[in-house]
Amino acid sequence: MSFYIIIAIIAYCIGSINFSVILSKKLAGFDIRQKGSGNAGSTNMLRSAGKKAAILTLICDILKGVIAIGIAILIGNIFSVTDKALLVQIAGIAVVVGHTYPIFFGFKGGKGVATSLGVIIIANWQIGLICLVFALVLMALTKMVSLGSCGAAVLFPVLVLFINQNYIISEGSGYFIFSILLAILVLFNHRSNIKRILNGTENKLSFKK
Repeated sequence: MSFYIIIAIIAYCIGSINFSVILSKKLAGFDIRQKGSGNAGSTNMLRSAGKKAAILTLICDILKGVIAIGIAILIGNIFSVTDKALLVQIAGIAVVVGHTYPIFFGFKGGKGVATSLGVIIIANWQIGLICLVFALVLMALTKMVSLGSCGAAVLFPVLVLFINQNYIISEGSGYFIFSILLAILVLFNHRSNIKRILNGTENKLSFKK
């Protein structure tokens, strides 16, 4: 049990390193949470701090998920943890929670989409790529990043039900529960966006800028 707690803490702390705040202060001279939508994520970085800052933020946020899962696998292998799949799942949830509620930045972070993508891609590259393509298509068609993100979140558990191969750790179980929890977390973080989508007032992103 101690290893599961340790990896949860490590992953949460990794998630709590909020690169959008760090990079916005370094590259643009302001806290991204005080600009635009107030969200500490790549979309608001694109609108408020430019493409360079947004791309760097996106890459760093994805890597947080990848690194957290990588550390979980490493610890599981070194200490021969019985249920390595559970270790991966705990790390995946914890790193996204850390990104959303970062202890180092007043518990005010981003919505966890990029970090979730990093988690899903390393946990199962096939599901991760399908979710990514699905999200990008929705974003391109609707020009709403939030709709693409929410759509991919809903698709994730559906894919887990039907795809049983290409998991980085195949032993153990619980991936469906894990996918439901991660989807709920992302959708919860987008609750205000969902309201605006339903009301027809959601902000649209111009990909030409």
